[in-house]
Amino acid sequence: MNVYHPCLLGYRGFFDRIGEGVPSIEQLNELLPAGVVSGGGAPIRFRAAEEIPGAEYERHVYETGEVSTRANDWHDGFNALVWCRWPRLKVALNAVHYRNLDAARGGRRGARRDALTLLDESGALVVGAEPDVLEALAARDWQRAFVGLREAWMETRCLVCGHALLQKLRSPYKAATAQVLLLQVDPAAAGGWGEAFLRELDAWLGAALSAGGLCDSPADLSPLPLAGIPGWWTAGPQDAAFYADTSVFRPAPAGLAKAPCQPVRLDAGWVLY
Repeated sequence: MNVYHPCLLGYRGFFDRIGEGVPSIEQLNELLPAGVVSGGGAPIRFRAAEEIPGAEYERHVYETGEVSTRANDWHDGFNALVWCRWPRLKVALNAVHYRNLDAARGGRRGARRDALTLLDESGALVVGAEPDVLEALAARDWQRAFVGLREAWMETRCLVCGHALLQKLRSPYKAATAQVLLLQVDPAAAGGWGEAFLRELDAWLGAALSAGGLCDSPADLSPLPLAGIPGWWTAGPQDAAFYADTSVFRPAPAGLAKAPCQPVRLDAGWVLY
């Protein structure tokens, strides 16, 4: 896996510390920020799955803080790395699932839990100060989003938070698609994508998810063919023929209900990578 690929923005420092193999439980616990606790008040830590057989994942995390993690498994390894990168987001996701465990009917979790599962597994955050890019993505106007507004991607980032998506991106393919939250930040924050920015964004996401209104149904998420993002596809040119592939860059359906662009208010003064 190319640890310098843009999909790993925010994760590169982890790989500098652990190498490129599947991280061990001990390494993952060392990467966790200090003071992260579950919604139930238990300190978050990773524990080998074989030590807690039969544990119901969401309930166990909330009540004990233990995140069941299989050894030598990239899916669980990436889940743990997302916990390390976006701890407040993950705590909020777990808390919402926990509070709604008994609300499922006929095996159905409901719209909100379905949306949060999509975000947790296949999600990403498109964050930028340029509203035209976010609006074009919401409208699935791929030519405008990726070609006409290409320069605007200098102030726009796609930050991956879905652990299954990270696993897929170990071997990128053209049709890889994320389910994204479209987040507009103040222009003062644009251009600074360092650690301070990511921590502030994580705190905002956790609070917004807990309060409701951010990701309440799958309709709040917008599909994004990741290969279209400038610089994300390295197997060939991102030229006119590339973007003409409608099997990947599918036309918007008639009567599309666009996902919302969410305003985010953060402090300025971010530290650059």
